[in-house]
Amino acid sequence: MCGRYVTVSSIKSIEKRFNIQATQPELYTPNTNISHGEKAPVITNDNPGEIQFFQFGFTPFWAQKQFYMINARAEGDHNKANDPAYTGSKGIINKPMFRQSIRSKRCLVVADAFIEGPEKEKLSKPYVVYLQNKQRPFAFAGIWDEWVHKQTGEVVRSFAIITTVSNDLLQRIGHHRSPVVLKPEQEQAWINSAIPLSEATAMLEPVDGSMMNAYPIDPAIKNPRQNGMELLKPIGERIYKEYDYEIYQEVKLFGMGETRSKERRDQEAS
Repeated sequence: MCGRYVTVSSIKSIEKRFNIQATQPELYTPNTNISHGEKAPVITNDNPGEIQFFQFGFTPFWAQKQFYMINARAEGDHNKANDPAYTGSKGIINKPMFRQSIRSKRCLVVADAFIEGPEKEKLSKPYVVYLQNKQRPFAFAGIWDEWVHKQTGEVVRSFAIITTVSNDLLQRIGHHRSPVVLKPEQEQAWINSAIPLSEATAMLEPVDGSMMNAYPIDPAIKNPRQNGMELLKPIGERIYKEYDYEIYQEVKLFGMGETRSKERRDQEAS
């Protein structure tokens, strides 16, 4: 699964990377620990030129009550053993929860990294997982829907991240699933409602594990109320050797929007 992820790039970097516009940039807040129920940036098929902010945690339009489905399995009810060698059908197209959205409500979920742990220990032993060579921000394959609260009339637009079988890197961490990270050349096709469904589901494959890396961080990130750059500080070695811990170093440098003077004041006060 992919239950926590990181989006800390500046709004201008996101606009430039995806060639879009943020009409309400004030709604964006860098977040090192995005969890269910929080608003996060997405790019949808119905408005592909603009950044929108939807709730992480999917609720289908027909639901009687609000759900918080953070992930949607590409295989649907197939591959229950989570065999990484699975190459069968994409059963998501038949799941009542997702079958409409996978056809007509797809989105790009903007991210810089995600948090994952072993299947058993989960976020008690977390890792930051990211694309190497500063390939960020990137996009998860997502689906979305619009749900209306029958009593209050509140409209909730929400999304889920699609997951698939684990790649080599996730297997080394000990996790059984991998979020679908789209290649840049796939992104526009993913949010194009006109492409055949078979072309869309063909994209639901794990990214090559050699393109990713990961390092362990403090289990404090397990608490969804915790946020801040210190959550991404490495406490051990990377899976693959690299020059530096680029996600943590860059977030520390830019301070998630805080000024360097504020950082100095905080240090002096401590």
